[in-house]
Amino acid sequence: MADDTPIIEPVLGASGSVVPDHFDQLYAANADPWDFETSTYEAEKYAATLASLPLPNYVNGLELGCSIGVLTQLLAERCWNLLATDVCALALSTARSRCENLPNVRCEHYELPHHYPQGEFDLIVVSELGYYFSTNDLELLRASIADSLVAEGHLLLVHFTGATSYPLTAAEVHRSFLDWPDRPWISVHHQMEKEYCMDVLQKR
Repeated sequence: MADDTPIIEPVLGASGSVVPDHFDQLYAANADPWDFETSTYEAEKYAATLASLPLPNYVNGLELGCSIGVLTQLLAERCWNLLATDVCALALSTARSRCENLPNVRCEHYELPHHYPQGEFDLIVVSELGYYFSTNDLELLRASIADSLVAEGHLLLVHFTGATSYPLTAAEVHRSFLDWPDRPWISVHHQMEKEYCMDVLQKR
């Protein structure tokens, strides 16, 4: 996070997940609160994210929690169609501007897990998102992801492993998908770095 960004502690709603207003406050205070545009850490993580994808191209991609669209712009090179979603209108406005010359990208507002995109996708990316949810809300999101991911499609999970004040840790998020008794996918890639973990799952 940028050094001049005020510390804004997340507020949890009735469900136990971080409320959308938290992100509105963050982006109102700093248009790039996690230095997505300039951070060497983020750039290296994005490169590893793209390198982990098993296929060179996907027909219909879905990025949940796109923020200001830095990763979106990179994923667009691998997807014929890409739907990028976020809960924060300020972040989405920046993402739309960043991707305005990419006709294969749509940036839309969704409040997960109860408002989830329609359609089927062969790539779903969940990057730095899962730990904002309570266990119950993450399970709802997980079920929607499982339903919308096509057979042999890929789900990519990547999360920061350092200390946070969010409802869940990165390890808890990834275990929810990997250890789910009814999981409809298999693991095809696992990567553990100093500050993040990454998993790619393939739908059976």
